Amino acid sequence: MSAALAAARVGALLAARGERVAVAESSAGGLVSARLLAVPGASAFFLGGGVVYTAAARQGLLGISPEDMAGMRPSTEAYAALMAERVRARLGADWGVAETGAAGPSGNRYGDAAGHACLAVAGPVALVRTVETGSGDRGANMEAFAEAAVLLLESALSR
Repeated sequence: MSAALAAARVGALLAARGERVAVAESSAGGLVSARLLAVPGASAFFLGGGVVYTAAARQGLLGISPEDMAGMRPSTEAYAALMAERVRARLGADWGVAETGAAGPSGNRYGDAAGHACLAVAGPVALVRTVETGSGDRGANMEAFAEAAVLLLESALSR
């Protein structure tokens, strides 16, 4: 399935409903936002997003404090859900999408292997998903994470 087609379908659904999305991503490095912004007319549905790659970015961009992180670590479904809800709330979006993981070539400091990512959608429908590519190819993993995030949003919009 073409990632561009999935993003176009998501954009069309959001625009038709008059709904908007915000994105918080980490190991995808901005590719989730790039996929959505490549859709002509993206300004009708895309509010903004950020690459939340460090604790400083997490606190500065999403307002997630160390207290909010108590008992939670990055690269989990719970953390992805928190990111999605927080970016949605901070930007006043109908939908929030988040991605957190380990692109590679090695795993992260939390013990997750390269190719591991957790994705979440927050909004009228909340979904989470874990992706495991089994690959250490950083670029390919980033692309896979971005595509999976767009497809997860499409799934939420279709419910």
